[in-house]
Amino acid sequence: MSLVEPAAVRALVVVDVQPTFCEGGELATEGANEIAHRVAAYTAAHRDRYATVLTTQDWHIDPGDHFSENPDFVDSWPPHGIAGSPNAELHPALADLAPDAQLKKGQYSHGYSGFDGADEHGRSLATILADAGVTAVDVVGLVESHCVKHTALDARRAGLSARVLTDLTIPVSPEQGRTAHQELTAAGVELRVSATL
Repeated sequence: MSLVEPAAVRALVVVDVQPTFCEGGELATEGANEIAHRVAAYTAAHRDRYATVLTTQDWHIDPGDHFSENPDFVDSWPPHGIAGSPNAELHPALADLAPDAQLKKGQYSHGYSGFDGADEHGRSLATILADAGVTAVDVVGLVESHCVKHTALDARRAGLSARVLTDLTIPVSPEQGRTAHQELTAAGVELRVSATL
């Protein structure tokens, strides 16, 4: 029996739940709007599980070759998450979330990981988590095969316990989802369904 889990100080990291990644957005994934509503409902019901709740947002100003007029959808993408645009704001479903910190990322780079971002005070995700005494994170949001995956992998690299709640995220495609699951599992990230927590 492990004594680590009961002592864990846990954060919820809500990654890039923005209209830009939802149906009707610039880089849409089918089913993303539903995920936004699920994340909002989960957080409202279970906020007491977390020492802190944080959000990240793609907030691109000039991300270089991350944007392309002829994207390959591997290393380059259509413009999305454009700083100051309505679709770069948090999804309306999260209107009542009241996160403890909001981090913006990717201003001048791809910014796949929440650990690439900073809040309005210039604090990185690593700093915010350390200051809160966090030892474990649950990662949810958009999308599983990209920014959710990179955020969870960076959490592990930072020495944190990490879980991805698979019903509160969605991959771009089933194939990319399977690949992400393999990478996450290999790195020691736990894949869980929120109802089983």
